[in-house]
Amino acid sequence: MIRCSPRQKLGSLIGGCRISLFHGKGDDMSRFENFIQLSQGIIVRFTALYLLAGLLAGWATPIGVNYVDRRVAYQSLTTNAISAERASSFSARELINSNLYQEFADNPEKALADLHASLAPKGDEARIFALAELSFLHAQNSGERSYYLASAVYAYAFMLPGEHGTPPRAIDPRVRWAADLYNLSLTQAAKLAEGAYAIPQGGTFNLPFGELTVSFNERDLLWGGFRMKDFVPAADVEVRGLRNRYRTPGIGAPLAASIEPIEGAAGKQTMRIPVRLRIPVTAFLRLDDPRGALASGKLRGELEFYTPDSARTLKIAGVDVPIEYETTSALAMTLEGSPVWDFEIAGFRSGDYAPAGANLREGLFSLHPHKAGRIPVVLVHGTASSPARWAELVNELENEPRFWEKYEIWLFMYNTGNPIAYSGMLLRDALSQLVKAIDPDGTETGLKRMVVMGHSQGGLLTKMTVIDSGTHLWPFSVRPDELDIDVETRELLTHALLIKPLPFVRRVVFIATPHRGSYQALGILGRIGSWLVTMPGRFTKLSVDMLTLKSKGLYVGPMTGIPTSIENMNPTNRFILGLSASPIADGVIAHSIVGVEGGGPPALGGDGVVKYSSAHIDGVASEKIVNSAHSMQGNPETIQEVKRILIEHANSLP
Repeated sequence: MIRCSPRQKLGSLIGGCRISLFHGKGDDMSRFENFIQLSQGIIVRFTALYLLAGLLAGWATPIGVNYVDRRVAYQSLTTNAISAERASSFSARELINSNLYQEFADNPEKALADLHASLAPKGDEARIFALAELSFLHAQNSGERSYYLASAVYAYAFMLPGEHGTPPRAIDPRVRWAADLYNLSLTQAAKLAEGAYAIPQGGTFNLPFGELTVSFNERDLLWGGFRMKDFVPAADVEVRGLRNRYRTPGIGAPLAASIEPIEGAAGKQTMRIPVRLRIPVTAFLRLDDPRGALASGKLRGELEFYTPDSARTLKIAGVDVPIEYETTSALAMTLEGSPVWDFEIAGFRSGDYAPAGANLREGLFSLHPHKAGRIPVVLVHGTASSPARWAELVNELENEPRFWEKYEIWLFMYNTGNPIAYSGMLLRDALSQLVKAIDPDGTETGLKRMVVMGHSQGGLLTKMTVIDSGTHLWPFSVRPDELDIDVETRELLTHALLIKPLPFVRRVVFIATPHRGSYQALGILGRIGSWLVTMPGRFTKLSVDMLTLKSKGLYVGPMTGIPTSIENMNPTNRFILGLSASPIADGVIAHSIVGVEGGGPPALGGDGVVKYSSAHIDGVASEKIVNSAHSMQGNPETIQEVKRILIEHANSLP
């Protein structure tokens, strides 16, 4: 039997109680007690050694922590269905608390149905988010597009629940994840089996828990005088060749759309938009009381489309929500496989060459329909180049709010082997014609504050928009009316060589511009370049007339024919000397961006094509020296200086 006193019961059962097998006292009892004490000592020592061995072996307690690298810890907190194709800790917690964790692994559709069925009449934001993420995850794994649509609905209900819920706090990481789930799900839900994006339309669409009726107005697909078509999700493409890829964070599925002219709707300005242009557009599915409608399974919505020209924010339940746009991917898709790349050499060699669909008699293109009040920034490329070489600058400017709120981009394209005076004439004519077409009454303030910017030879064309040349460029010893040539030739020469400034150009920017010529135009390289150039067909008669005038002694200086642009840029050429002597008109602000390679004194350097002494001109408002080779229009320092100049121009306006 076992007997324990009250005091002994506070100790251990073995150490504090006396075990008695009989009632007597004697040697047997003493030996037995000694045995018990010895056993107790062995057990205590064994237990201590056992615990010590466990601790030394790294045994963990049932609950505790493990110390890990901070990156591992952060990844465990931020992992979600989009970034790692597995549920976030938020959604996993909902599954565990609902006893559906294993069910989702074995039968995800039943688990989602059970999770949906257990939704509270209102609120329940944690479960709504879990349904959005888990529906997206199942759609990815199964290919069932109805679950993508369900994910978009749940995500919308989480972010913008309406009167039956409370919007989450902006600092909650699930807000951004929900926006991404909505945007991606909306894109994937509209994809056809072959991977193309479906033609936008309304109708009734099945959901795993009901149906969604969508209305759609086809007027949303109109852009200027064009109709948008062939939508490509921005998330499906990888951009190459541009330093930065820009995404304006917000709501909606960002896409890139092709355009087709609408018969009878194209105006003079619309005709200046390249038909190959891809434009950024965002699809948005607006839902009516999404949180309240989840219980009935009968949802209604409207499919809407927006471009950066039409809106930057949406009004949803009285709240301004930014629209998500991807402009970089649209720009890259425009230039992918474009014939503009072939133009760079072909357009230099042949004055009559033109890519399919381009009218190089005018050569002026825009990237957007003109919007009243916007100031055009005209970009003029250089020799053996094309408008595509402005892509880095365009990408940066299109994603600078201080730019697109005030400006729009126009691009001039010309055959760069032609005489510079002729190309300059085409630029001035194209600008004048477009301004007149857009604003026949002359009341548009933005058009009167134009900025023209040129790289290399394009800088020379740019200067020819803001000078009164007088007779600096006139190579004849008599006045135009005294030239014994036909009227057409006389008008061409007069128009190209007797220049007046364009009244609407208020600021110019010269980038790597050879104001006093280029040493690369000298010697054998210059002769080879000129030899490769074929003049436009219309110059055949002009060549004959010029030789006739030379024979009569009316042409001043040497002449062997119509000069190419390379010959014009020879530092000893009469044309470049006359152009450098022509001052910029009063009231026009000019800026220079000059390339100087290496770290030596700028005055002794150059960009490999144009020396500093040629690119530098007096009287400019600013001169920025950039450590760069000649092709510097995409250099980050150049771009920052251009931004500074344009901001200054916008701030200087009344």
